[in-house]
Amino acid sequence: MTTHQKLEEITSLMTYLNKDYPTETRAFSNFMQKAEGGPALDKRTKELINVALSVAAQCEWCIAIHVKGALEAGASRDEVMSAGFMAVLMHGGPALMYLTPTRQALDELGVPGGGAARPAV
Repeated sequence: MTTHQKLEEITSLMTYLNKDYPTETRAFSNFMQKAEGGPALDKRTKELINVALSVAAQCEWCIAIHVKGALEAGASRDEVMSAGFMAVLMHGGPALMYLTPTRQALDELGVPGGGAARPAV
């Protein structure tokens, strides 16, 4: 399944939930807006944190939406991948495998790069 298909599935799910479960969906959306609205971190940083949490949670839909959000907020490919590696650091090998959909999302959303050797730090 492509990143674009996952994003379409999220939209479809939210449309369904808004129609058939409006109270629960509104409550979740309100909580999400409040949690994301705090002024201490900018949107780019919050989305990068969400990328890391998505990788650690092993949620491909979350990865798709938060990679897209991070890019829209100005994050670079390397910043997204670095956020993913923070999840790997804390969550281990299973999280490493979820860098696959993270990389795919970056590729499918047209972010150049990947595969180029970088100097070791």
